[in-house]
Amino acid sequence: MNKTLYPIKFTPILKDKIWGGEKLKTILHKTSDLPNIGESWEISDVEGDTSIVSNGPLKGQSLKDLLKTMGPDLLGQQNYRIFEDKFPLLIKFIDAKEDLSIQLHPNDKLAAERHNSFGKTEMWYVMQADADSNLIVDFNKKITAETYLKHLEDKTLVDILNFEKVKKGDTYFIEVGRVHAIGAGVMLAEIQQTSDVTYRVYDWDRVDDNGNERELHNDLAIDAIDFDMPDNFRVSYSKTENASNAMVTCPYFTTNYLEVTTNLKKTNKKDSFFIYICVEGKATISCNGYSEELKTGETVLLPADVTDYEITSENAKLLEVYV
Repeated sequence: MNKTLYPIKFTPILKDKIWGGEKLKTILHKTSDLPNIGESWEISDVEGDTSIVSNGPLKGQSLKDLLKTMGPDLLGQQNYRIFEDKFPLLIKFIDAKEDLSIQLHPNDKLAAERHNSFGKTEMWYVMQADADSNLIVDFNKKITAETYLKHLEDKTLVDILNFEKVKKGDTYFIEVGRVHAIGAGVMLAEIQQTSDVTYRVYDWDRVDDNGNERELHNDLAIDAIDFDMPDNFRVSYSKTENASNAMVTCPYFTTNYLEVTTNLKKTNKKDSFFIYICVEGKATISCNGYSEELKTGETVLLPADVTDYEITSENAKLLEVYV
C-alpha cells in the first residue's frame, strides 16, 4: 500500500445559478463572492471543472493528475479497467432558493451518441428543507408521450407532475429518463454519474436580468423520457448507529447512510475508492498516519489503496459512497 495515500479534500467549485441562494454560504460555510450560489461541486472530473486537491502532500494537484499518476491505486483495479483516467462520479451540494427547471437526463447510450458523455443517474439526500418545500419526481399518473406533448404545448405540464413534500433525511433515486426538479427551499446532497448533460423541458417562463429565457431541449428530451418507469424513486433506509445502512445500490454507485457516535474502525474490501459526505455534525477520518476533520458540508475521498482507516465522531451523519 502507498503510505502517502490519505483522506483527500478538494476545493469546492461554486456555481452561480439563476435559482441559487445563500444556504451554501450561511449553512455549509462555502466562501464566495457569487450572489446566487446554486451548486457546490465537491468532487468533479467534468471537462473544464476539474477538482483541485486542497490538503496534504498532493495539495494543488488536479483530480486528473491523480488519475494519471495513481490510476488503480485511486480508483480500484476493476474501476480502472472500466473508467481508466476518468473519475466516474460527480458529488454536489445544491441550494434551490427558487424552483429548478423541470428536467431529465439521457441514458448512457443517448448521452454517448449525442454528447460523448456518461448518462446521469443520480440520487438526492435532503439536508435542509423550508416548510412546505417539495421536490418534483415523475408524473402523478400514467401518461403517454402524446399526452405529455399536449400538456407541454398548452403550458399545463405542472398539472401532471408529481410533487413530493420533503424534510431533512428524505432520499430519492433519480434514474435516467425520469422527469424531475428540485423545489424552492430545498438544500440537498447529490451523488451522480460524471455528466453535466441536462434536458430542460420547462423553466416556469422565467427570464434572466436581460429578459432572456433559458434554452429548452424538448426535441432532445422526448426521446429520452421513459414513460413506463415504476414508482420506485423514494428510498427507505435504516439508521443503525456505527453501521453502513444501505440506501441506493445501482450499477453506477452504492450509497450507505453511516451515523458515527464512537471510534469506528473500517476496512475497505470493495476494490473501490470511498467518498464520505458529511451531512450533519463532524468527524475525523484517519489512515496511514494522516487525520482529516470532516465538517457538515465537506467531502473527502479515500483512495482504493487505503485498506484500513478509522472514523471518529460523537455526532456525525455521513453518506458513504463507492463504485
